[in-house]
Amino acid sequence: MEEAELGNEIVEISMQVNGVSVVLRTPANRTLLSILREDLRLTGAKEGCGIGECGACTVLMNGKAVNACMVLAPKADGARITTIEGLGDEARLHPLQEAFVKHGAVQCGFCTPGMILSAKALLDENPNPTRLEIREGISGNLCRCTGYQQIVDAIEEVAARKQGEES
Repeated sequence: MEEAELGNEIVEISMQVNGVSVVLRTPANRTLLSILREDLRLTGAKEGCGIGECGACTVLMNGKAVNACMVLAPKADGARITTIEGLGDEARLHPLQEAFVKHGAVQCGFCTPGMILSAKALLDENPNPTRLEIREGISGNLCRCTGYQQIVDAIEEVAARKQGEES
């Protein structure tokens, strides 16, 4: 049997990943998460639950937080994707990354990339969120280590810093 007969049609997708143009051919039923991790070796997004419930695989797609485990390859065609690897670098961390380290919001680190990207999407949309809005903004990301307090504190600090820069 050919791949197409098995529901495994091969598609060509092109996308911008962390500012770099990527074109690849892949089975249509592959997820964005598997493409990022296996083909592009961007391993910051993690496979947690595989059903879009834990947020460990969160990336930004056209500026919005999405669960990469739930995005099939054809949906990523033409998209701008930002992974944790696209935020800061070894020389200069993104302000959210700095705040997470400062506040101890990176305990085991498994949820951290997705949590930071959800926080970035929140702050891009709402630069001055309340603590409740921060909690709602990260509600799709599960953390088993921190109890969320340090995470909320870190996001709140970055929001306050942004407010101070605008004044």
